[in-house]
This record gives sequence, structure tokens and C-alpha cells, in this order.
Amino acid sequence: MMKLCILLAFIAIVAGFRANMQMKTDSFNKAIAGAFAGFIAANSVFGPAHALTRDQVLSLSYEQVKGSGLANRCPQVPESASGSISISSGKKYKVTDLCLEPTNWQVAEETEDKKGNTKKEFVNTKLMTRQTYSLDGVSGTLEVKDGKAVFTEEDGIDYAATTVQLPGGERVPFLFSIKNLVAKSSSAGPIGPGFDLGGSFRVPSYRTGLFLDPKGRGTTTGYDFAGALAARQTGTEEDELFKENNKKFDVLSGDIEFAVNKVDPASGEFGGVFVSNQPSDTDMGAKTPKDILIKGVFFGRLE
Repeated sequence: MMKLCILLAFIAIVAGFRANMQMKTDSFNKAIAGAFAGFIAANSVFGPAHALTRDQVLSLSYEQVKGSGLANRCPQVPESASGSISISSGKKYKVTDLCLEPTNWQVAEETEDKKGNTKKEFVNTKLMTRQTYSLDGVSGTLEVKDGKAVFTEEDGIDYAATTVQLPGGERVPFLFSIKNLVAKSSSAGPIGPGFDLGGSFRVPSYRTGLFLDPKGRGTTTGYDFAGALAARQTGTEEDELFKENNKKFDVLSGDIEFAVNKVDPASGEFGGVFVSNQPSDTDMGAKTPKDILIKGVFFGRLE
């Protein structure tokens, strides 16, 4: 009799355990289904990141943008927009909300063919930086000088630290930049499909003066020489250790070309594509910079 009671109690416990586990499983499945439905709904609301207009971006809350990658995307001119924006000589116009979003990065590498001849060509790379590589909020003035439209960059997030990886595994850091850009058009306008701008800009050093390398060497702080080379007080440009010990803040230059393909005269918005050619990081003077070709889309607004 006692064994029968124990068996019945055990069966009841097992049945209760199974019922409890089934409830937990159902709750878990409902939670997964809810999260999955939320994910689908969010993506159906946002759609492709490039399809968002400026008004749609401004209508989103912080929680909607957080973690979605939209903060790294440039708005687009509405698909229904058409026309052009006239600009007059003797007037200064304000360009605001200028945004540059790279979509392709290539690095110049020397390749060797079957005959042993070497040539330099741009090879595709893999982006290693998280979604913080776009430039946004850039502003400047636009005016007509000598029959050409001239844009002068003045303010905004005009540089972004970026790293790409070559097919062989080498990583190439650089400062994606349009600092102090002065770009001229081939005509005086109007701003419409086919309108172009091109000019040069500055590319500051990827590292700042306070940066210390693994051996504690820097420009304004740190050691002048590595620990084992403290007695090395002289050097020449040909010395392989001279550039490693003598850090410097390099400021190089790059070139960029813009091509407008869509304009909304009502809001003053314009957008298109760009191609930029700039140098990579020099590791504070220790390395020869590589040429980097950057292609992408841009958006701006004329006030």
C-alpha cells in the first residue's frame, strides 16, 4: 500500500512538472514569436535604409534609431522630386545637413602578372569599422565665382576613423575626411541632375599628438626612443628605425568629386554620388601611406 502511494505521488509530481515545463515552453515560444514579429514589423516600417527621406528620419524617436544602423545612413531625396535649384552670382548660399555615406572601399596595391611585371591597381576590401564611418551635419557656403559654383566646407562631423582589411589580411586604417574642402563646379549652375563639384581637402593624421605606441613613444608625450635604444641619439632618413623613433603629425591631402542626380526645389534638398581618393594612415610617419578610393552616396540641403 505504501509503495502504491509513493508511486501515485511520483506520477503526480511528474505530471505537474511536465505541465509546468509545457507552460514555460509555450511562454518562451510566444516571446520568440513576439520578438520575431517585432523585428519583421520594424523592418517593414523602416524598409531599406537608403529609402528614408529627411522628414522620415526626423520623425523617428531615439529608441527607433538606436541599434538600427540608421544613424550611419544618409537620407535620400524623395523619389517623386524633380527639377533644379537656381543660384545667382553675388549671393552666398548656406549648404547644411551635408552627409556622405561610403558604400565601397578600395586600396591601391601593386600586383604582379605572369611575366613578372608589376602594376598598381585598386583591390576590394572588407570593412572592419562598425557603423560609425559616415560624415554628417557638414555645413559650408556656396557661391558663384568667376562663372563657377564654389563650395567651402566650414563645420560639422567632417572626419571619421575607419579601418578596412585587404584580401591578404593586412588592415589599413585611415581618417575618412573632407576637412577644409573647397570644391568647384564646371558651371555656374543651376543645381540639378548632372551638376558636379570637385576639389581637394585635408587629411589629418589618424593618430593625435598624445598617442603612445606600444613602446611608449609619441610626439608630445612619451619616450623619444625605445627602451633598448636609449643610447641611439643619431639617425638618418635611410635608417629603418629613424621613422619609428621620430613621430610626427602628418597632414596630407585628398580629392573628391560629387555628381548630383536628384533635386527637390521645394525643400532645397539634393543628392547623388561621390568618389574620393585619399591617403591612408602613416603610423605617425613610420609608414608610406596607401591610396584609398572611396565611393558612396551623399545628401545635402541648400538654404
